[in-house]
Formats: sequence, C-alpha cells, structure tokens
Amino acid sequence: MVPGEAAPAGPGSPRGSAEGAAAGRKQRAAARRKAFSLFVKAKEVPAASRCPGGGEGVRWRCCWQAFEELPGIHRHVALHHSGDIGRQAGLGAGPAEAGDSPEGGPGPAGSAARPSGHSCSSPEISWALPDTSHVSQDDLTSQVGEVLLYYCYCEVRDPEKLCAWQKALCQHLHLTGKVRVASEGINGTVGGSKVATSLYIKVMLSQPLFKNILCQEDFKSSAGGAHCFPDLRVGVFKEIVPMGIDPKIVSYKETGIHLSPQEFHREVEQYLSQATQGQSDTILLDCRNFYESKIGHFQGCLAPDIRKFSYFPSYVDENLELFKDKRVLMYCTGGIRCERGSAYLRSKAVCREVYQLKGGIHKYLEEFPDGFYRGKLFVFDDRYAICSNEDIISACRYCGVLWDQYKLCSSQHCRQLVLTCPSCCNKGLTACCPVCQEKALKVTSRASGQTLKEECECTRRRPREVLEDKLSLHELKDCTLKPPQIKNEVKEPKLASTCGPETEAPAANSQRVSSTSVEFGSSSGTGLYCVGLITPASEKQ
Repeated sequence: MVPGEAAPAGPGSPRGSAEGAAAGRKQRAAARRKAFSLFVKAKEVPAASRCPGGGEGVRWRCCWQAFEELPGIHRHVALHHSGDIGRQAGLGAGPAEAGDSPEGGPGPAGSAARPSGHSCSSPEISWALPDTSHVSQDDLTSQVGEVLLYYCYCEVRDPEKLCAWQKALCQHLHLTGKVRVASEGINGTVGGSKVATSLYIKVMLSQPLFKNILCQEDFKSSAGGAHCFPDLRVGVFKEIVPMGIDPKIVSYKETGIHLSPQEFHREVEQYLSQATQGQSDTILLDCRNFYESKIGHFQGCLAPDIRKFSYFPSYVDENLELFKDKRVLMYCTGGIRCERGSAYLRSKAVCREVYQLKGGIHKYLEEFPDGFYRGKLFVFDDRYAICSNEDIISACRYCGVLWDQYKLCSSQHCRQLVLTCPSCCNKGLTACCPVCQEKALKVTSRASGQTLKEECECTRRRPREVLEDKLSLHELKDCTLKPPQIKNEVKEPKLASTCGPETEAPAANSQRVSSTSVEFGSSSGTGLYCVGLITPASEKQ
C-alpha cells in the first residue's frame, strides 16, 4: 500500500458497513417506488369505461373514491396504503414475495421466490393481483358471463386485510357481487365475464390462505354476469353466514358427514322408497328459508317455516323431539348453511346421524338436472332463480295458476317478493297484498324512536322487526313462525335489501304445491311444513 493512500474499505469496516446500509436503503426505496407506481396503475379506470364510470375526468378509483389528477391519487395511496406498498415492495407478504403471478409470469412487483415457511394455521395473505395486460377490455367486461358461488372455512388472522384484498381484486376484474369475510373464513357470490371469473378462481386458488383448503370444484357457477348485482359489497362480519351464534360456540369444525351428489342421490332414493311404505327413520331437511323452498325443493323434504337462517337454531330447539333418533339428510343452496346448521343440530345430541349435501343443490343439479330436486333454485341476486328442469311447483298469488317468477311488490315502501303471473300483472295486480295494492306503506315509529315498517297482510303474522337494530337470538326464540291454516290465499315473502351470499330474507306462509294443482301446508304446531311428493292431482290422497 502506498504511504498516504487510504486503505480500501473492508466488509467489516465502518465505511463498508455505511456503504452497504446506504445501498440497501436505495434498493428498498427503489422497490417502494416501483410498488407505488404499480399500485397506482392498478387503480386506473380503463379509458373505455371512463365516461359511464363518472365522466372523462375520472382516471383512478380507490376505496370507493374517484380521482381526476395524479397528485390526488398519489396523496391517497401514500396516506392510506403505505402498508400495502411495503408488502408489495418485498417488505412484507406482498406480490414481490409471492413469486409467480397467477398467470405464470413474473409478479407485478418483482420476481422473488415465494418463501417456503408459511404458517399452516394462518398463512400470510398475498396481495397479488392477476396480470390483465393480455386481456382485451371487451373480454374483461363482457356482459355474457357467469355468477360464482363459493365459501371457504379457515382461520383468518386479519379479516380486514383479506377484505381489502378482495375488494381490490374484484374491482381489478370488474366483478360485482357480495363477499362476506370473517375470522372463520370467506363466503362470496360474484358476477362478471367468463374471463374475469376464470382469473378470479385462479387467484383465489393461489392465495396462501386458502392453500390445500379451497379447490376448483368448490366454485359453483351459473349463467349470468356483472349485471346480476347492482354493485360490489365486501365487508367484515362476525360470521360468514349469519346464524346468530358465536362461531366459537358452534364451530364449522363440528359439522355433519359430507355426502357427494351421487351419495346424496342414493340416500334420497332410498328415503323416498321407505317413506312410501311408512318405514323411514330419515328426515330430509331443507335448511333454506321458506320462500326459497316454495319455488323448488327435494321431493318429500321437511321445510322449516323460517324466513332467516338465524331462526334455524330456534326452530331446532323447539323441535328436538322431531329429530330424536333420526337420520337427518340436510341440504341448502351451496352447502354453507349446512356446515354450521349441521354442527348446531349435532350439538343437541338427539339425532342418530347427520349428513349434508356437499356443494349444495348447485352441485347436485350439475349431475342430476332431472333428479329428485324439482322446481327452481332461488338465488340471492337480481335473477331470483335459476332452473334445471321445467317443473313449476308454486302458484300466482292472485289467480292460482302455476307460476314461479318472483317480482318485487310495486308498492313504493314495500320490499316483499310476490308471485304474480303476466295475466294478473296486466290487470294491475302487482303488489304483494290488497293493502299494498291500495296504498303505499306508511312508516311508523315507536316511542323509543326506532323505525318500523308498517305491517301489511303479508307481514301481519310475523314478528315486527326493528330496521336499525336486529333482534337478538334470545328474542328470536320467542317468535318462531307457525304456518296458518289457510286454503285459499298465498302469502308472499319479503326480500331483504342487503342480502348476503346465500343468506336470508324475511318470510311468508308455507305451501305445498303439486305439478298440477295448488295445495297448502297445514300447521302441526311445530313451526314447519312438510313438502309431499310431486304427483298429479288425481293421485293425491
């Protein structure tokens, strides 16, 4: 070394350490800038949809806000999404750590390999969004698409984080629908183009949180699209399907035995065969709300007269003798209500065995479109129902002709669903009952200031429900519905204005309908009604 020349900085020298730290800071800063840019880019409103989306000036949307200028969206992201940027920059569990994108290319924030040490109990949530640069705007926003229905029970450590990712993912793919997130999992129904729903499934399956739990066949699909929902609603709740009981008390982990559609079909076939001989020790239980089973159900089922799934526990408690020493076959739309419904029934220790249809009616109809399920399948979106067979098992509320297409009551303040045929509609009979037909409902209030809907004929027999504060489970135990002894009038259900995926809406009276005549169920004092076999009227006993 030449005298007077500074010694080269070694890796352990203070100078070397300072230079290494500076280089690290520069790398992190560069990674954050790149992640910031990509995050803002993902919030861009496509040029083709700016006009209908809110005017030519709207160029970005984030957290339900519109931004016209770059400084505005930059300020918003810096204030509200700093943590997201850090994760995407590789400082947390973001796309940079997720490695490959769902499309097989490099992740949007880098190509670092996915870490192998995810916790089995509660993995980190990946913030990866799919690359849509290779997809045309027309394909991504096509009105010809489908509606997905799915759920996944798993332990979610940070529901708010999962909720934010779901919202960003759905907005990125132009999906509409409803998604419920809770510490016990996720439950969703979303609609969009086939390209968008396909990308959605791929991303969901690649999400570490759902790894080895959620699979392709857990997604039920039907013809539809983004137009089937008015908007996108994603939120955090205590339960992913509202039963009204703490998930820690009645857990999805204590569910009944799952039967595949083929196994369930064989069980129902055997049950119907034995039932005709009066020898069956099995109950075929419909876990849905009465207005759902009204337009479609399995032959020979037992359909509780409930208008909300949160009434199901009360119904079980008041009918324990009915289930004593019985084999119970349960079913619902997509399977989620049976998960905790069967767990609650099992917790009472009265049934001999409890089984449930895996994938619900949706999956059953895919394999047995002309099986033992007859009529339409009610869905919680603007379609109201989907069909797989030509049977109509319900009737027009006014003339009694076979009819199964729900409409909203025409009264301005009423949210009841009504079955009224085209002929009656042409006569102006478009309301749920004469009271609504003659005048609009008026809003009344109690002394406490809680606003209630005025009761019409359809709601007269139901418990009055506060709009702002839902009834507690204890209160529900005192208001189980009993179907009235009525032979000449059909009562119509009420549609909740904020129904979640496979959730509930308020109720009406029960009925049993054959394929050729209308016959109404009778009350046995148990808050339920039985649905008989679908046979011609001449064969009715």
